[in-house]
Amino acid sequence: MKRRAEKSKLHWRLRKIIDMFHQLLLPLIIFQLIRTLFLPTTLDVILLTVFVALYIIYWMP
Repeated sequence: MKRRAEKSKLHWRLRKIIDMFHQLLLPLIIFQLIRTLFLPTTLDVILLTVFVALYIIYWMP
């Protein structure tokens, strides 16, 4: 019997919400990167770091 991945243990509605949020992360990261390059503030850098970390965490097993 094959063992299922960790992601499949979540409820299907929660999994759908997480997947939708992940689809929104890439455009948010791109927008935040452009904003940080033109007008770098501490909040912009922190937000960009959080978005990139969330994007990377999604792909980790």
